[in-house]
Amino acid sequence: MRVLHTADWHLGQRFIQGHERTEEHRHFLDWLVATIQAEQVEVLVVAGDIFDTGSPSNQALELYYDFLLRLRSTGCRDVVVVGGNHDSPATLNAPARLLRHLRVHVVGCVPECFEDQVLVLDDAAGRPGLVVCAVPFLRDRDVRLSVPGESAEEREARIKQGLADHYTRVAEVEQVWQLKDLGLPVLATGHLYAAGAAPSDSERTIHVGNLGQVTADHFPAIFDYVALGHLHRPQRVGGREHIRYSGSPIALSFSEVDHPKQVLLLDFAGGRLADLRTLAVPGARRLVRFHGTLEEVTAGLTAYENTGFLLPAWADVQVHSERTQLEVAEALLQVIDTLDRQQLQVLARRHLRLIRLRGLGTPDDADADESAAHLTRSLHDFTAREVFEQRLATEPEDSHAELLRTFDELLEGR
Repeated sequence: MRVLHTADWHLGQRFIQGHERTEEHRHFLDWLVATIQAEQVEVLVVAGDIFDTGSPSNQALELYYDFLLRLRSTGCRDVVVVGGNHDSPATLNAPARLLRHLRVHVVGCVPECFEDQVLVLDDAAGRPGLVVCAVPFLRDRDVRLSVPGESAEEREARIKQGLADHYTRVAEVEQVWQLKDLGLPVLATGHLYAAGAAPSDSERTIHVGNLGQVTADHFPAIFDYVALGHLHRPQRVGGREHIRYSGSPIALSFSEVDHPKQVLLLDFAGGRLADLRTLAVPGARRLVRFHGTLEEVTAGLTAYENTGFLLPAWADVQVHSERTQLEVAEALLQVIDTLDRQQLQVLARRHLRLIRLRGLGTPDDADADESAAHLTRSLHDFTAREVFEQRLATEPEDSHAELLRTFDELLEGR
């Protein structure tokens, strides 16, 4: 049986200053439908964060449902969708009974009946061919009981143990081990932060997983493959070939400009994972950075070529100078104005749009970097946690840690 693993679509994401990503996501989903058809994929697994927010826009919902309908014209028999920390379980689960008639299996949160996380998917002959332990993002209430007065270390240990126990429990479901004994492969999903993995700055801080940090050893040996989501950089966990993050299909922040974007193609045969391939996702838009002196930034902007990309590039410009912040900003704007007047045709051919401009005192001035970044960010650029952290500046310092822990729990319970 052939399976495709992807995750972290973040449909509906608004980039810096509210820029829409709809066309980029549409390009990816068009490519994904064509790839599923060409590669004769039988099962699609999406490991969480289908949407960027718990209240996705109508455009984002339309992209999602249109994609699922178009899959019916391919050879893909089943789709497994699990919720991520960005997803609203209610939004994902609302059409679950209807989507089941299209063989789309949605597990937005841990179901009331624990065994409902276990799916048995048929092969082309109509016989059981693959067991999927569809584990969604595990919220605090799913993995531990609240213990008043516990220390941060005790809380971390309880979360880690709770995550491990959840996977042990799902592996011990009678149907799972019985079918494994009969020779069926077992695939598990997860949306979490594994120890040793490398995040980018676009992953929203989550307290379950960030604190728990499960290791490769926490996943039972019965799993032939573990399809993970949450981290946007493709990577293995603990060096294990069969425990993987697929990564996000598009770059979700400027910190991801050098990350490869891919999906994973899995072949199961003889009751095990027989082959694993990566398929590069073609990008429709490039995120680029121009950091350096005013002269270096100007040279980079004028020399940029956008060949091979359908949409204009988005640029992050950061100028280092010995002059004051205001002088740097004025000089940079003068350069941009000059480029707009004298080289309008060149810029149009380059297909380059500046969406973040920053002037920094010196290249190694960390304080200036931080202050400049905040001066040029709009409300869209801040996470809820960052806003709360700024609010904490007015509170006694010894209360910060406890208030942040409490706020993280509120985020998880949304």
